[in-house]
Amino acid sequence: MTAKSFFTASDGAKIAYLDEGEGPALLCLSGLTRNTSDFDYMLPHLPQGWRVVRMDYRGRGESDWSGAETYTVPREGRDALELLDHLGIASAALLGTSRGGMISLFLGATARDRVAGVCLNDVGPELLEEGLARINDYLGVNPTAGTPEDYARALEAGNPGMDNVPASRWAEEAARHARPDGKGGLMINYDPALREAFLAAFANGSPNLWPLFDKCAPIPMALLRGANSDLLGLAATEEMLKRRPDMIFAEVPDRAHIPFLDEPESVDVLTRWLALVHSSGRLG
Repeated sequence: MTAKSFFTASDGAKIAYLDEGEGPALLCLSGLTRNTSDFDYMLPHLPQGWRVVRMDYRGRGESDWSGAETYTVPREGRDALELLDHLGIASAALLGTSRGGMISLFLGATARDRVAGVCLNDVGPELLEEGLARINDYLGVNPTAGTPEDYARALEAGNPGMDNVPASRWAEEAARHARPDGKGGLMINYDPALREAFLAAFANGSPNLWPLFDKCAPIPMALLRGANSDLLGLAATEEMLKRRPDMIFAEVPDRAHIPFLDEPESVDVLTRWLALVHSSGRLG
């Protein structure tokens, strides 16, 4: 496992990241509770010639816990830009899974010159209440499973619509997203205060991110949707494609929220989108 590096954000928080490969930069932004390991499955399938940068958001993985009031899309977006500054990267393609897609839309709208492209993994400008409720059920709560094996089975049972996923993949997921608590059980590997931040952000339901999406109009875009997703609905997907008919798109069968990014459909979209970004002249 590659050791993570660290930089200090403008408010003093220490942020962990991985910086691998050479070439134009692909900044990978993970899901709400997750970390750099979100993209482990994808990496072997990426086209060569890309510099892949991943970060643990504050409060997740190996980054500092800085309090619920800092676990926001604008602050995390600022951390992403400060990481690019730290690495001397003028602009990057952004691959955003779930929460990372919201950050990508925010950056595409507010820091367009830093964003060479946006690929959204099962997320869009509006989110289904069903999916938000499911996230609310587990967010900030330690697993009741006492062993990694039990936790893997619980993850499989708690993710309906993720079909034909081998047991080995659920075991990998269990290892990535919980750790021993020293008392014979397991604990989450992120700050439980993230729940407080989530409840505040979604107190009035899904926020309207359509203005952000529309401001990304000049940016090469791609979208992946799990065919069984409970977070990104068909109506929102169809509206996204209507507003951006040039957007590269695929629906990933046997996947809900979220595709793992190593499915054939995911790899195809990522490959075509990266080629488009590379030819756009937007990479710095």
